[in-house]
Amino acid sequence: MLQSTTQQQSYPASGKTALPVLDLSLLDGCAAEQQQFIQQLRVAARDVGFFYLTGHGQSEQRQQHILQLAKDFFALPLADKLQVQMVKSPHFRGYSGLMAELTRGAPDIREQFDIMAEQPAPWRSSNSPDWLGLIGPNQWPGVLPQMQQELLSWQQSLSDITVKLLRALMLALQQPADALDSTISSGPYTHMKLIRYPGQAQGSKQGVGAHKDPGYLTLVLQDEHSGLEVETEQGWVAVAPLPGAFVVNIGELLELASNGYLKATMHRVVSPEAGTQRFSCAFFMAAELNATVPLLQLPSHLAAEAKGPASDPNNPLFYQVGQNVLKGRLRSHPDVAATHYSAPQRV
Repeated sequence: MLQSTTQQQSYPASGKTALPVLDLSLLDGCAAEQQQFIQQLRVAARDVGFFYLTGHGQSEQRQQHILQLAKDFFALPLADKLQVQMVKSPHFRGYSGLMAELTRGAPDIREQFDIMAEQPAPWRSSNSPDWLGLIGPNQWPGVLPQMQQELLSWQQSLSDITVKLLRALMLALQQPADALDSTISSGPYTHMKLIRYPGQAQGSKQGVGAHKDPGYLTLVLQDEHSGLEVETEQGWVAVAPLPGAFVVNIGELLELASNGYLKATMHRVVSPEAGTQRFSCAFFMAAELNATVPLLQLPSHLAAEAKGPASDPNNPLFYQVGQNVLKGRLRSHPDVAATHYSAPQRV
């Protein structure tokens, strides 16, 4: 357990939310409730690509416990954080400081601690694809020994939620619930970040630059401070914290698999005001790295509404998952890329 005291946080009144609010517990209800959720999910994933998720089974107390763990880590002396600096890991795990990660070539003003599945690094030959380098052990700070158990357990809980959501999305697309199960048969690829955004009085306010997420689904746990913004037809909309809820967004792999029927939406984080810190935990779920995402055969009435996946010539999308993931990590963390991936890439 955490050594520091975890306290309930008070949130500002959210009023009418900018995003749909979906209750996952309806999936465990009667047939009518299940259909209600699936219909709401189809609309939210199609029209917005973002929504709040309640009824997910994770207590607000546990959520605040994770945010407190983030605060405990980022409050460590810099020397302790640098012991687990990401540049030491070819697997892109560990601590990265302010402006160490790039989004669209510009530095993000945030501190982060990244983990993925806890796995041994595989044997690699000269002919192995470079994305195998993504697989390996995490780095853990010795001064916070509880972090490993706490974060790996939390990561597994969020993975279970996203698998349940993925299967519901397949039903929403009138596919078998297990239509994409073959791409996660050994467990989905998971990636999680604890994040601290310091306040900025002037200069760049890029907590995170505008981007789409590359995987299947993302869950974001926010503290009481706003900052996350979603691009809509009406412009950028702030996603205010909603107590107990995760913010969920559709990733590019689902946009690819559905031929653009499901929407991966641009989003960003604006730095808080000077004197304020914002903490969050972001969880990303994708297919296994060795998987190739299929193009789903949608029924004709849904296929007619599919727009095709959005194309960015500066960020081409690949159906091969490891290739897609490594491309993003190399672009976002040039220090890790230069240290561990200097040879021509076989992505």
